[in-house]
Parts: sequence; structure tokens; C-alpha cells
Amino acid sequence: MLAKELKPGTVVVFEGNPVLIGSMSVQSPSARGAATLYKFRGKNVMTKYKVDITLKGTDVIEEADFSRRNVQVMYSDPTHIFLMDQENYQQYELPLEDVSEQTPYITEGLEGIRALIYNDTCVGIDIPVSVELTIDQCDPGVKGNSATSRTKPATLETGLVVQVPEYIKQGERVKVDTRTGDFLSRA
Repeated sequence: MLAKELKPGTVVVFEGNPVLIGSMSVQSPSARGAATLYKFRGKNVMTKYKVDITLKGTDVIEEADFSRRNVQVMYSDPTHIFLMDQENYQQYELPLEDVSEQTPYITEGLEGIRALIYNDTCVGIDIPVSVELTIDQCDPGVKGNSATSRTKPATLETGLVVQVPEYIKQGERVKVDTRTGDFLSRA
């Protein structure tokens, strides 16, 4: 695959490791005859470290033997999370430290979780961009403070603490962005 054909979300083999491309930028040449450079920022799927890749548009890079499978969370114990493929019922297990960024958003019955499979091994999970969670605890709003857009901390059902507008009450369901951890809207 040519470097100029790469898109965010593609998994390529770079220096022998699978890298999930996250973002890209194009740097046009300032001199006549110079090549356009494509700069990619990705994450090594195995080690979870950030990787920066700079290629010319005509450079060839190998696409990884990589797939995404729809899975369902079966259960978790203190060290691992156990997943089941929804098509062939194959089971996968991942150490909790490998998915520590996603666990505050995972609830029982969450739809849209996808396992990242590299060489028939589960190396991580993808969760939806936004999830709906219930507020377990938050302070009541003070009457008269609604003229300004002030926020207050709210503890969600998974233990995650998010800043929500003052008019949100305990027990309500809210949408949260899983990439940033920010409040999006009422559910």
C-alpha cells in the first residue's frame, strides 16, 4: 500500500510491529522537485507506545494481518477481562492493564465493542466513541445559578468522574465521549 493511500484507523507493519494509524498530516515541499512528506502518528498495537512515521507519498508500506471482531464482555476478574466473539463464540482474555483506558466506559451489555485481532491473538479492544452511563452521585444544582454555564463533578456508575452542567441530577443517563472523557449530552 502506498503511503499516500493510508487513512486513520488502518493498521500497518512498521519496523516489524503492527501500528494503528491515528492521525496524519501532509507536508508539501518548499523546493522544486522535492517530495511531499506524509507524517503519521500511531500506536503500536502490541506495546501501546506512540509511534511517529514519516514517509514519501510513493513509499510502500505493508498492511498488517489485522481484523476487528464484534465481541461481548462476559466477565472480568481482578487481573483479566474475558470477551466472547459474537459470530463464532470464540473466547479471548486480555490483562486489565492493557485495557485500563477503556474500562471506565464498559458496562454490562455495552454494544459495539470490537476486539483487535492480530495473527489470531486478541491484542486490544475498540469501544464506541460515545457511551451512555447513569449518574450515581452528584450534588444538587443551586437555584439561580442557571444563567451561567457552570459545571459540577458527577460520579458515574463505573466510578468515572465527569464534569456535567449544574442542571443534571442524580439518576439521569448521560452520554460521555470515550476519547476525551467529556460530557456530551443527556441520553
